[in-house]
Amino acid sequence: MQGTFGTTSYISFMAVGMIAFTALFTTMFSGMSVVWDRRLGFLNKVLSTPVSRAVIIVSKVLSATLRSMFQAAVILVIAIPFGFQVGASFTPLSILGVFAMLFLICMGLSSLFIAVNIRSTRVETPMAVMNLLNLPLTFASSAFFPIDKMPGWLQAVANVNPMSYTIDGMRQLLIFNTDYMKLAFDFAYVGIFAAILTTIGIVLSWRYLNK
Repeated sequence: MQGTFGTTSYISFMAVGMIAFTALFTTMFSGMSVVWDRRLGFLNKVLSTPVSRAVIIVSKVLSATLRSMFQAAVILVIAIPFGFQVGASFTPLSILGVFAMLFLICMGLSSLFIAVNIRSTRVETPMAVMNLLNLPLTFASSAFFPIDKMPGWLQAVANVNPMSYTIDGMRQLLIFNTDYMKLAFDFAYVGIFAAILTTIGIVLSWRYLNK
């Protein structure tokens, strides 16, 4: 167990992956909420107010991000009675690092899903996007199994998957002996990913709402 997973507790290894994907699924559903806002007329009512279009979009993104982080915290608390074990390098400040990592990935993903789905009035559209992305992102990552033990072709996919770096960063903080160089790289990768997707998502949504 120690040699394969870096910890003697597989529940600890898997729980961190589940925390990340709880956040992923919640951000995916943020796109569906936009579709319902349009169908029920709520979005049109908000657009008729003097509030900036950018504020409307950013508030939706932040709402999805905060919900995701709250649900991820619940998963972490639930994992403790099942045997979740923190590593020797864990400190209370590590929790802040975990939430910082979750904040970055949730901002990027929620911006993307809102930008994709804000143009649709059909519930099938966000469902199709979710089904297209969730399984590849889940299983082509280090959520359930170390990347270096995967087949070569799958390693190539997992090594560019932002969820892999999100999960690895949280594991460095929670259950591994922290490698700060690796942790800094994880934060940089996820931060760049989040900055690009957040910018693209907010700009596309803003341009659509200003038509």
